[in-house]
Amino acid sequence: MKNHLSTLNERQKEAVLTRDGPILILAGAGAGKTKTITHRIIELILGGVAPGEIIAVTFTNKAAGEMRERVLALIDAENLPATPAGVAGRHTTKTGSISSPSNYILYERSDLPFIATFHALGAYLLRENATLAGLQKRFSILDKDESISFIKKAMKAEDYDPKDIEPRKILSIISKEKGRGTQPNDLAIRELSYMEGIALRVWERYEKLLRDARALDFDDLLLRAVVLFQKNPELLARYQKRWSYLHVDEYQDTNHIQYLLARMLARPRENICVVGDIDQSIYSWRGADFRNVLNFENDYPNAKVILLEENYRSTKNILAAAESVIEKNKKRKDKRLFTENKTGAKITLYPARNEIDEALFITETAHSLLRNGVSTHDIAVLYRANFQSRVLEEAFLSSGIPYQVLGTRFFERKEIKDMLAFIHAALDSENLHALERIINTPPRGAGKVTRAKVLAGRRGELAGETKKNIDALFALLEHIKERSRTSKVSELIMYALKESGLEEYLLNSSEDDIERLENIKELVTLATKYDALSIEDALEKFLLDTSLLASDEEGARDKNGVKLMTAHSAKGLEFSYVFIAGLEDGLFPHARGKDESIDEEEERRLFYVALTRAKEKLYLSYAQERMIYGARAISLPSEFIFDISEDLLEGREVAERTIYL
Repeated sequence: MKNHLSTLNERQKEAVLTRDGPILILAGAGAGKTKTITHRIIELILGGVAPGEIIAVTFTNKAAGEMRERVLALIDAENLPATPAGVAGRHTTKTGSISSPSNYILYERSDLPFIATFHALGAYLLRENATLAGLQKRFSILDKDESISFIKKAMKAEDYDPKDIEPRKILSIISKEKGRGTQPNDLAIRELSYMEGIALRVWERYEKLLRDARALDFDDLLLRAVVLFQKNPELLARYQKRWSYLHVDEYQDTNHIQYLLARMLARPRENICVVGDIDQSIYSWRGADFRNVLNFENDYPNAKVILLEENYRSTKNILAAAESVIEKNKKRKDKRLFTENKTGAKITLYPARNEIDEALFITETAHSLLRNGVSTHDIAVLYRANFQSRVLEEAFLSSGIPYQVLGTRFFERKEIKDMLAFIHAALDSENLHALERIINTPPRGAGKVTRAKVLAGRRGELAGETKKNIDALFALLEHIKERSRTSKVSELIMYALKESGLEEYLLNSSEDDIERLENIKELVTLATKYDALSIEDALEKFLLDTSLLASDEEGARDKNGVKLMTAHSAKGLEFSYVFIAGLEDGLFPHARGKDESIDEEEERRLFYVALTRAKEKLYLSYAQERMIYGARAISLPSEFIFDISEDLLEGREVAERTIYL
């Protein structure tokens, strides 16, 4: 008996039971798309498809981890005989916690579906076929900060001052071009703008630096995988045969290179099931192209289109407001969300005097919710631009309400990068990037000249105490390498932490350094989740997974406090009570959104995403005047407010407060 089908609605069931051929699932916000994909995977297995023939790719490690956990739980629930007893229970984790990497060792098991992010898929393909791809098997993967560091080096080598030209802008140009499938020689034959010309010269040097460091950036993981398949059609045929059923989540967020990779793997059988919602396409600035959804039926003329329109998250009033906003867009697939949930409260609209008054309204309302038993976990404040968080933070601090601005993620912390660099430098003596990171960590008197000599292979020119310290560092790296052959990953990190002197240094420093030490100890805890694997496999997978996790926009979040975040950061999340601040013309929609019609529609989609994060109650606010970039200006309400029927809104008079400007 297929117990798993009993929890599905008719449209979800249709998607789950449609086995072969191309399928486009248009899933509205809160319509249960992850549930539909996971149940479809289980239905395929129950129908006789070997689990190892099924692949599902998505965008964030959190989403992949959640999907994997649900599949494992359903495998257990259906008592599938092919599954090793207890596998789901052994690997279940709290979704979104930094313990999630324990799941990442599962995507290579032949007895389970391959469920991973696009970048993890690319890394897997390149690692498995490193020689064909022209790579060392143990290549480094740079995160965003490390890539910027390499860009700065490339700029200086080409006589460009990073103080004059923003390195992030150069990296953004290169990243977008890689996402389009472009390589430096392709860019060289195009007519280029001034900045593109600079980017090309820096790009060529950047690629040389990456080769010398045996490193790839995140865009390379996908670009190089596609190039690998283009140059080796017999290899592609092998993976096409291995993965006979392909699922792609958040298809509206795919860029060109991700689109190409999915197209390649789907041929020739075209058993591809994609889930997407153009109305939630908000990442064009990262290269995402929602036209991949619009063109799906052209790419696959026999495609079956299924609409998931029943929303399980929000009240009727919230959905009505969201629908009235998004229906103004022209570039979309027509669908209309509905819900069996209650009508719910009206949407509160607060016209604040200024940004300080707006922040006070939000904190006072949040305080009232908390007094009435609402948890801080259930409250979020969303805004369009990062600068808006400052005054909100001040208000939350003054109110005493615990809050969290989503900030530095676990794997972006300096101390975590330092510890991983010790391992990378020990395992690969030519990994100069890792060596440069730790050469003076903790401080050992290695100044600029010393670092230059060491990195140039001229250690013999060192003398005195400096030579003694650097020799001790290289001896330590050799010891770490030797221990890596016999020690568990967690033991290896503990050894490096103690013997490097970093533990003692942090213990005898400030409170911030004590916190850094605690973070390193958390890395050790994380590493123990790989203890069940062989020594060699555990270390390799640990290093790969931590590199992949470092780029994940979800990151490891502190669960305490009201969440303050941009609307972009809120995608994929849900809260009972949501505040959307700064609904002013030029701010939300952002002024840049009016340059082109497609951008203006994306601003509207972003507002739609923000609205549909709310389950119970929405609060909208705008400031009648706001301090922006040092000047106070009169603000007009956002056009989005006027898209919502007055019947759905309840107004709040401006409170009689003394506001100090």
